[in-house]
Amino acid sequence: MTAQDAEELYVEEALALVNDRPASTTTGAPVATSGAPHKAHDTRHRATSWPEARALAERAARSVTRRAPVDLALDEALGLVLAAPLGALTDLPSFDTSAMDGWAVAGPGPWAVRDKGVLAGHAGLERLTDGEAARIATGARIPPDTTAVLRSEHGRIDARGRLHATREVDHGQDIRPRGQECRNGDQLLPLGTPVTPAVLGLAAAAGYDTVSVIPRPRVDVLVLGDELLTEGLPHDGLIRDALGPMLPPWLRALGAEVTAVRRIGDDAHALEKALRDSSADLIVTTGGTAAGPVDHVHPTLARIGAELLVDGVKVRPGHPMLLARTRGDQHLVGLPGNPLAAVSGLFTLAEPLLRTLAGRAAPEPYELPVKEAVHGHPHDTRLVPVVLRAGQAVPLHYNGPAMLRGIAAAAALAVVPPGGARPGEELRLLDLPWATTGVQVCFT
Repeated sequence: MTAQDAEELYVEEALALVNDRPASTTTGAPVATSGAPHKAHDTRHRATSWPEARALAERAARSVTRRAPVDLALDEALGLVLAAPLGALTDLPSFDTSAMDGWAVAGPGPWAVRDKGVLAGHAGLERLTDGEAARIATGARIPPDTTAVLRSEHGRIDARGRLHATREVDHGQDIRPRGQECRNGDQLLPLGTPVTPAVLGLAAAAGYDTVSVIPRPRVDVLVLGDELLTEGLPHDGLIRDALGPMLPPWLRALGAEVTAVRRIGDDAHALEKALRDSSADLIVTTGGTAAGPVDHVHPTLARIGAELLVDGVKVRPGHPMLLARTRGDQHLVGLPGNPLAAVSGLFTLAEPLLRTLAGRAAPEPYELPVKEAVHGHPHDTRLVPVVLRAGQAVPLHYNGPAMLRGIAAAAALAVVPPGGARPGEELRLLDLPWATTGVQVCFT
């Protein structure tokens, strides 16, 4: 099963849960389910499970009218996704070339060596006749009627200037024939392939100056909260804003183009104006998603006629997150104000939405055994920062909703089911976008 097949099965199972969910609370009051979007002013809801929330974010992105593909120069396309299959514009290699430095030889040896050799990027020599050889460099065009290339270390010149092979020479040895890698018109890579440095190299070798790619989703970030400082030490009830510096690069790592970062404070009118003025594909807000006196996100979404797709998720940290369709193809992800809770919201709602908008395939789901017991919430999923060591996930401390010390040292988030996990139990892992499989530093 491919990664995309696995993720689609996962999404289908989650959406089945949505469709089977009851339409009333235990008190008998009707509620709007996450599977049926409702107006933002309708506050009657039930928190969505973590798998359902991710599935709904993907489904919301699939309902969007895709922006037209763009043709970008190779040095601008890194990290995007191919919007069309990459076909070969020429044979590769486009002529017979030498795979090694040495001599092009014709017929059996020993060989008389021509005075003039052939270098890469220069015109080829006239055809060789049997018993002749010519010096040749790696990548140079093979002279016609060449039998093989004799490597420099496998030949010797005698006192009469004749070339002798020090080991058997096979026909066609160390010659890269024209079209060995592909023929003109062959499909090299399918639509949807992420553009890596190797893809750029292949495109260049195949004759491309530009590639057609799916443009990055555009994201506006709105930082809410009067209590946030942009510099200096916390004082007098004010705290440093961690999300303003953290979210834009994190969103870029998830494939987004961050088009604006605005500090709104706790100003409902400024928030409404920012939402109405934004032309981004996705708006990400920080804080203000609960029901406190200065939590303006829900009332503002109601005023602009937004539809709530997800209003609260059964996940810790970060349960007061939300996903709304503001208008047309534009969506909003409301993140909690606590830093690690905001990271949870990124992975729960923003990551699947942005990945789908960008045309990326879902990463291959994988699990590792957890090294030690992990405390769980009685009813909700937990996302816990971990490092990866010797085939195990090692939970990190400092994983409270307001803490970043754990996630700053982490390689992944472990998905802990309700009730927790025992030592050795396998847990699903969500890799951080910049994590590697190398040695991790573990601060516990």
